Parts: sequence; C-alpha cells; structure tokens
Amino acid sequence: MLSGLPPDLGRIILLTLQLATITTLILLVVATPLAWWLARSPSRWKEVVAAFVSLPIVLPPTVLGFYLLIALGPQGPGGALAGLWGGRTLAFTFEGLVIGSIIYSMPFVVQPVRNAFAAMGDRPLEVAATLRASPWRAFWTVALPIASPGLLTGAILGFAHTIGEFGVVLMIGGNIPGRTRVLSTAIFDYVENSQWREANILAGGMVVFAFAVVLAMILLEKRVTGARP
Repeated sequence: MLSGLPPDLGRIILLTLQLATITTLILLVVATPLAWWLARSPSRWKEVVAAFVSLPIVLPPTVLGFYLLIALGPQGPGGALAGLWGGRTLAFTFEGLVIGSIIYSMPFVVQPVRNAFAAMGDRPLEVAATLRASPWRAFWTVALPIASPGLLTGAILGFAHTIGEFGVVLMIGGNIPGRTRVLSTAIFDYVENSQWREANILAGGMVVFAFAVVLAMILLEKRVTGARP
C-alpha cells in the first residue's frame, strides 16, 4: 500500500463504484419509461407525479433518510421484504443503500431524459407511423436514438450523484466497513477521527472526479448543440 493511502481504500472505492453502477443501471430502466410518460402523456396528474419524483432535490437528505430508515427497517416494508430470505431489515445493508440511492438520485435521471423526449416533438413519431411502425417499435428505433444524449446525461448525473451522496447513505447505511462504507462516509469518518491526511486524499479524489463529470457534461452539451442543424 502506498504511503499515506488508507489501508481499506480499495474496498471503499470498489463498494462505491458497485453502488453507483447498480443504481444507475436500475435508474435507467425505471426512469426511461417514466420520463416518456411524463413527456408524452396528456394526463392532468403527470405534473403531480413529476413533483413527487423531484422531491429529493429539495428535501433535506436527513428527512428523506429518516423516512427511508423507517420504511427499510424491521417494522416497514423493507423488513417484510428482507424476511423473504431470512433477514430482519434492509436498513444498514448494501441492498438498502441501493434502494435509497435509487430514490435519492431519481430526479437527476428522469429530468434530462424527460427533456430529451419532450424536445423531440411529434414529427419523428408521425413519420414512423406513416411507415407503419408500431408505437413500440417507434419508441425503440426512433425515440430512444433521438433522446440518447438525454439518456447519457441522465446516466452521468445519476452515477455522479450516487458517488457523492452522503446524508441519505449515512442515515440508512451507517458506515459499516466492507458493507456500507463508501467514499463520502469514509471522509466523514476520517475527519471525525482527525485523520486529516486520509480525508484529504479521498476529498481530493472526489474534487477531481467532480471536475471530470462537469467537464464531460459541458463537452457533451457542446457536441450535441453543435450537431444540431
């Protein structure tokens, strides 16, 4: 191990990447049809649903984490779900972290995908219909390729937001080494124990990662804007 690096750094990074990757993949599966419905549905309730999905943006992470802790605990739905394989709770488990991360990062994926579907307009789908493409086929062969920049943006934001989340993770996962200890909670733990060098190493890495994400977003937006006629 290199001098100055935390001895469990590899495990912390691996667990963080696993959490962010699993969360992002599930979010893309869940958020894409939801974003499509929000962008295309004439329902009067869609903005109510959109507001509900966006709640994690404005709610303090401790508030969201508190209610998730209750929901995932022994007396909540999470406890009943954990009972299916002999567990008592989903709180303070990796599975609980995934559920919390999905809910907390949901708006950061739904919104850019919804905007991409809305910006597409009706014309591409009308053309597909004239070529006798079914709505299902038009969605996969026309809508998704056109909205791919929004999907990529949502994936990047969801991944980065999961990497950086702290309040919700600490509330529902604690800081259990090898199980729920991710980068953000590890930094907090090092600071609490006055391990400034270790905290500085992880915090500096997070700054570099955040800069790379912002730069990627700027370059992606520039490329998409430049590609438009």
